[in-house]
Amino acid sequence: MNGAATAPASVLIAEDDRAARESLSRALQLEGYDVRSVTNGAEALDEIRRGEPGVLLLDVSMPMVDGLTVARVLRSEGSRLPILMLTARTETSDRVAGLDAGADDYLPKPYQLDELLARVRALLRRVQFDASEPAQPELRVGDLRLDPSARRAFRGSRELELSKTEFDLLQLLVENAGIVLDHATIYERIWHYDFGPDSKNLAVYIGYIRRKTEGDGEPRLVHTVRGVGYTAREEVG
Repeated sequence: MNGAATAPASVLIAEDDRAARESLSRALQLEGYDVRSVTNGAEALDEIRRGEPGVLLLDVSMPMVDGLTVARVLRSEGSRLPILMLTARTETSDRVAGLDAGADDYLPKPYQLDELLARVRALLRRVQFDASEPAQPELRVGDLRLDPSARRAFRGSRELELSKTEFDLLQLLVENAGIVLDHATIYERIWHYDFGPDSKNLAVYIGYIRRKTEGDGEPRLVHTVRGVGYTAREEVG
């Protein structure tokens, strides 16, 4: 998957279950990744500080320091390391907790290996795309302002704290303000993979963006068009 002159992408696995950790490590190594693994959150933070990987696969329930805490610490330190959170918890509230902690994506257990690999590839592609993206002008819808180059977003004078995926999704909607984007288009543009009609990922991210953009009771800017998808627009009147 990598050219002869290109170093393999690195993946750090933080998973306390030995069988799951070793199985996932072997699968990723067979795909050509440089894989490191640890058994708890404290080890994960130490390993990342020694050398940040390309992607972190982070189990939620681990001893000593759990996955949510690891994500919060990394984001508080300003790290933009892509985080794919893995957990047996499947409730929407659990997904929101993971996103709130700073995860970029969320995959419930048991997962299909092909889907996990697709999500890892998508996170790595987004990092490469961001690194090569030239400076972009400020984007606006109503009093919502996005600075794509600095990756900062404001609602009026209030700055929004957004994860990488949240910012990418909001930027896509604002760039296409007034246009209804269907689910498949959004999945392809943001995740580079269509997870199908049963996936709740997009709805969870939309809900989370709304919580942040409407945090002070501001009017809604991200709207649902039932049976089609989502659009960003300012309601007039």
